[in-house]
Amino acid sequence: MQGFFYRYIRLYRPLINKLNDLLGEFDLTYSLWQVIFYVKNFGPCTLVEISKYYQVEKPNITRTVRRLEEKGLLKQIPGKDRREKIIQLTEKGEDIYRNCREKITALEFQVMEGIPEEDQRTIFEMLPKLREKLTKQKGE
Repeated sequence: MQGFFYRYIRLYRPLINKLNDLLGEFDLTYSLWQVIFYVKNFGPCTLVEISKYYQVEKPNITRTVRRLEEKGLLKQIPGKDRREKIIQLTEKGEDIYRNCREKITALEFQVMEGIPEEDQRTIFEMLPKLREKLTKQKGE
């Protein structure tokens, strides 16, 4: 299907802009939110784990985590190795996550309104498959 990626990219930028507007109320951006989301959903973790998951350079994640620590949303916890930086959400981070998650969920429902549930499910299931195919190609 020619033009699929073009259509996806045309969706991506307005979505990120909308999320940045929504998250701005909490003094966050989408890139900061991604780290909060990862830590909330995968538990205490290292910067390397986040970096690999999002396929982003570790220095970028380091800067993002530092900003979230300054905001009091993340904290370091002791790990097995002193060189390894393990982070987790603070109580304030948990509260921010909950509030942001509610707003993002409301946006998801608003955007999906009027789209048949079967179509929603198809897209929901298809996107991870496309990602997997793209990342497998990269690794070959």
